Order: sequence, then structure tokens, then C-alpha cells
Amino acid sequence: MNRRLFARAVASLLAAPLALAARRARAAPAPGHRVALQVSVADPALMNLALSNVSNIAEAYAAQGEAVAIELVAYGPGYAMLRADTSPVAARVADIRARLPFVVFSACQNARRGMAHAEGKTPEQIPELPGVTDVPAGVVRLVTLQEQGWSYIRP
Repeated sequence: MNRRLFARAVASLLAAPLALAARRARAAPAPGHRVALQVSVADPALMNLALSNVSNIAEAYAAQGEAVAIELVAYGPGYAMLRADTSPVAARVADIRARLPFVVFSACQNARRGMAHAEGKTPEQIPELPGVTDVPAGVVRLVTLQEQGWSYIRP
């Protein structure tokens, strides 16, 4: 086989997987919207605003037939909003979790440890609302989500 034919054969072999990958990428659905919300204040009015934002975002995209991922990250004093023993919005969080199971409620474990220390408890003695996802550091979680292209909302 001459060099020119050999080069074409190699180019064809290398191009085939790239063409297949390009076809798959075009066939894959476009990623949906991704929204991260921050709650860093132990204020029921602010948390209710954030929960209204969650519901409104989910409903707006559903009406458009578009997928959305939503994550509410509570840290610092805002962690209290996801505590089972202190949250004044526990019923509303439970309602959203039931209606919108794709919404993630992330609870900062740095804040949990800080609150436990201040109360003379272990972190495990600080109960969280059902279904809450623990994250090591809420601020870092928000940075990570933003670096991954998530839209950031601070109610």
C-alpha cells in the first residue's frame, strides 16, 4: 500500500469515532436550566421568598416544557431553616419536596457543627428536615455550582 492510501485509511479510522460522537452530541437533548439559590440568613420571610422563587422557577419552566434543576443551599445562620427542631418553614419545605422532588435542599455541615458547638451538642444531635442533602461547606457548594454553569440567585 502506498503512503497516500495508508494516510487516508488511518484518517478514516480516526475520523469515524469523531463523527459518531458528533452525531450523538447532536441527538442528545440540550441540558435543562440549572438554578442555585442561597439562604444564609435565619429569616423566615427570606426563606419563604426563596421557597416562592423555587416554586415559581419550577412552574415557569414546566409551563414551557423545559427541564430545570434547582438546588437551595442553606449555610451560616440560614442553616436553621433546614433544622427539624427550629425551622419555621418545615411544612412548606415538605410541601415543595412532595410537589417538586427534583429540588435539592443542601445543608452546610460547617454551620451544623458550629451550631452544635454553640449549643453543647454533637452535630448528630442537630436534627435536619427529612430529605435534606448534607454538603461539607455551603459556600463551596455554591462556588462549585456556579463554576459548573448554574445560575445563582440570592433572594
